[in-house]
Amino acid sequence: MVRNFRERLHDIRAFAFDVDGVCTNNTVLISETGLLLRNSNTRDGYAIHAAVRNQFPVAIITGGRTESVASRFKALGVQDVFLAVADKTVAFEEFLLIHDLKAEQVLYMGDDWPDYDVLKLCGLPTCPADAAPEIQAICDYVSPYRGGEGCVRDVIEQVLKVHGCWGKLESAGQ
Repeated sequence: MVRNFRERLHDIRAFAFDVDGVCTNNTVLISETGLLLRNSNTRDGYAIHAAVRNQFPVAIITGGRTESVASRFKALGVQDVFLAVADKTVAFEEFLLIHDLKAEQVLYMGDDWPDYDVLKLCGLPTCPADAAPEIQAICDYVSPYRGGEGCVRDVIEQVLKVHGCWGKLESAGQ
């Protein structure tokens, strides 16, 4: 029996996300000192924080090296932030081991070729509306929202709703 996307949300126990193009839009500003500045969505941040507070492990897996990215996600409660990752499957498998998870229990959201192999491994491959066409083709769910514009909240909210824990938290910081 083939299960639809909504039914499969019940199996999700953890999340993993790419950063650029998913948690941020694809615009990176460079300061005069060479610092890379990214724009993130506060509603995505709220959803990540809500997932963590509801005991869903969250991983950030990025090829980026900027410590400000790690600081942002750690402030939201994310403990598993993998920076400067050349092979995202290695970080993904480490995340599984740390939390005693099976790949099919993890929703992963990516937007481009570096995410391809993890999307093929995870239980529920998802992407933003503006992901590369090759990535959209292998994802079971394409959010109607673009990277950095609510796609992360979209998938987290759906999962937490089917688990009965969306909206049950007191006001959480973003």
